[in-house]
Amino acid sequence: MYDLLKGLRVVEGSAFVAAPTCGLYLAQFGAEVIRFDNIGGGPDFRRWPLADNGSSLYWEGLNKGKKSIAIDLTRPAGREVAQRLAAAPGDDAGLFVTNFPVDGFLSYEVLKALRPDLVCVRVMGWADGSQGMDYTINSALGLPLMTGPADDPRPVNHVLAAWDLLTGAYCAFGLVSALLARTRTGQGREIRAPLSDIGAATMANLGFTAETLMTGRQRQRMGNDIFGAFGRDFATRDGRTLMLLAITPKQWSKALEALGLTSEVAALEAELGVTFATDEGLRFTHRARLYPLFERAFAQRTAAELAPAFDAGGVTWGAYQPLEAALEDPRLYKDNPVFEDVSHPSGLNYPAPGAMATIPQDRRGQVKPAPRLGQHTDEVLAEVLGMSAAEIGRLHDAGLVAGGDGR
Repeated sequence: MYDLLKGLRVVEGSAFVAAPTCGLYLAQFGAEVIRFDNIGGGPDFRRWPLADNGSSLYWEGLNKGKKSIAIDLTRPAGREVAQRLAAAPGDDAGLFVTNFPVDGFLSYEVLKALRPDLVCVRVMGWADGSQGMDYTINSALGLPLMTGPADDPRPVNHVLAAWDLLTGAYCAFGLVSALLARTRTGQGREIRAPLSDIGAATMANLGFTAETLMTGRQRQRMGNDIFGAFGRDFATRDGRTLMLLAITPKQWSKALEALGLTSEVAALEAELGVTFATDEGLRFTHRARLYPLFERAFAQRTAAELAPAFDAGGVTWGAYQPLEAALEDPRLYKDNPVFEDVSHPSGLNYPAPGAMATIPQDRRGQVKPAPRLGQHTDEVLAEVLGMSAAEIGRLHDAGLVAGGDGR
């Protein structure tokens, strides 16, 4: 946790990955993020992976450091409470993150009537309002048909929800940008962030679309080869698999030195009439001739022999390892100051990350766990909406809100 956004109040009405990720990032930089959910939990409250007691590890991971209020969103009076929260007064409030539909009780027009300078960031599937989630957007973009072994035509879905995560980060950037503009002009606005547009624009930014327009077809599958450069997985004598990447001239020359391939590659260059040292594209073009040399060199050495040689030469490489091994890696988890042992709502204690960035000038604050569902219901109603204890009691009696104990 850092305090860069301390004093900001962000209300979040969301589910799944993209919008909660936006709220998570804002909370980790110091904003007060209040998430409202339906009583009993929204559609992501029991999402896998689950603890043995049925608690969602997914939900408590994406909602760290937030406050929780539980509201009956199926009834008009409960929806009014959510609307009032989103549009609550305050110079550093009126900031709303959601993936609820464009139209409906949380539409921008409805909320703007309550607070004209409201800033709303809205995650969408498709820009036309159609249903869309990460994996369906990904399939439409063609990426699963570019991923996987070259000799297998079946589509391969990536296990990482990349478009959700990119969208969540983009929404956090968009909200802070709109807030900065509001401080200058007093104007609120709605920012719509469809996964489809984030995905399509990213593909264009990376040159995928221009490449296809020029060639008339999308990029072919090539297994683990790195497109346009020299990079692939190689097996060592002791059965380990290492990833080697050589993009810059230095990376290339040091890799050749460490593997004892300088003279063999020079002979191949003379045969082909090319120089690999300064052109990564040539290494990619002639990779079918280069790979056998590298495969043989790797197969003659163990990972324990290669690792110090690679490190001494500044070679860019990495070992393939399962997550259980990564958890013991001091650079990733075990000794990483980003992580801290936390007691979670599930009753489990395990390391959880705070802000992913490190700010050397600022002290890193304590990682805060996710709340219990409805844990802050009474606090939020009193402090944000100014309700009296009697008013809050009547809402509980009517079943319109619930606390962390389910009442």
